[in-house]
Amino acid sequence: MKIIQKVTVKQVLTEKSKQKLLHFYLEQRQQLQKESDQLHFEQKKMERKHKYNQDSVNDYFSREIEVRQEKLKLIEFQVEQLEILPLGSEIREQELEALLDVAVGDTWNDSIFAKTIVVKDDVVIEIR
Repeated sequence: MKIIQKVTVKQVLTEKSKQKLLHFYLEQRQQLQKESDQLHFEQKKMERKHKYNQDSVNDYFSREIEVRQEKLKLIEFQVEQLEILPLGSEIREQELEALLDVAVGDTWNDSIFAKTIVVKDDVVIEIR
């Protein structure tokens, strides 16, 4: 019988992967800033039309802008943590689903479900 299990992918922090992550975070920050600016622009545009309820327009845009500001704070925190982490640290990158074969007579314990793939500079170096 095949069952689906979660597999954690961890990345070993190297200078190359650190720069790649930093670049990814900076792109995300830039994208969120653009979205916030666009939301401000759309809000001003809708306020001038007087066609819509001003309170609901302001509430909607305030919520959306706040969501992006919270994401920006999270990215800033992640960048700070990335700067602190020493090279060689393992960072949890993502979680995937994999198929696991289970047969009559197999030992049923938590160790068969705790699978981790370790990647270093885009190369799988270990499967635990």
